[in-house]
Amino acid sequence: MSDLHDPVLGWYDEHARDLPWRSATASAWSVMVSEFMLQQTPVARVLPVHAAWMERWPTPADLAAESTGEAVRMWGRLGYPRRALRLHAAATAIVEQHGGEVPAAYGDLLALPGIGDYTAAAIASFAFGRRHVVLDTNVRRVFARAVVGTEFPPASVTRAERDIATDLLPSDDAIAATWAVAVMELGALVCTARDPRCDACPIAERCAWLAAGRPAHDGPPRRGQAWDGTDRQCRGRIMAVLRDADGAVHRSSIEAVWPDAEQRERCLAALVADRLVVAAGPSAYALPS
Repeated sequence: MSDLHDPVLGWYDEHARDLPWRSATASAWSVMVSEFMLQQTPVARVLPVHAAWMERWPTPADLAAESTGEAVRMWGRLGYPRRALRLHAAATAIVEQHGGEVPAAYGDLLALPGIGDYTAAAIASFAFGRRHVVLDTNVRRVFARAVVGTEFPPASVTRAERDIATDLLPSDDAIAATWAVAVMELGALVCTARDPRCDACPIAERCAWLAAGRPAHDGPPRRGQAWDGTDRQCRGRIMAVLRDADGAVHRSSIEAVWPDAEQRERCLAALVADRLVVAAGPSAYALPS
């Protein structure tokens, strides 16, 4: 075993957050829903939406029986609402191809709509205890610092990163699954992108980046995405109007929430193209039915 395993696993035993999708009684569907919701979204924002979603749709079949518009409505303000459409499509495929049960095999998961390598590996690992390399942003950052000695990983996953993660993966399935979530938690709570808490890190003595004096990232500084005035904000305003309405919304209500006509029309057209919004008459729009 790597000398990183015991300290990280021990730290996780003591510091892991109590999250509903990590409960011993959590269903594979709960894990799957969480993985879709957590993409580019903080845990604190996901928790209430995940709870409401699981109460309304405790199985894939429950969601598949509803309209895509209801999925988008329940997605609320999590952002990136196309994830709701993808989750609905995945639920439908699970019902049609897997008898309503989330499949355990990585290949079957990868074949579902909206699921890529990371999500398939995460569901197989976290829901079924399978041994897979799970590389999210937090895991990649921990490995970049502890093993490679750089502040941040490359912009996209490289073969070298995957080789490091594979070499570090414990041979036992159950331990490997715990290792995957433990490293992820370490990156989320301690080895953070900004202001890492090296004094609280269980592998500080083994960290190549810390040993090198925490050299700064070689490249342009990483900045958060702008929000005010962006197309994302405009799309969010339009979606909020439609989510809050019982039926179709007249164009005038959409015009009222965004004064820039050119940007508003561009964003509205993009929402229609993404099938998040449908025309409900010459001057009205609604969520899909």
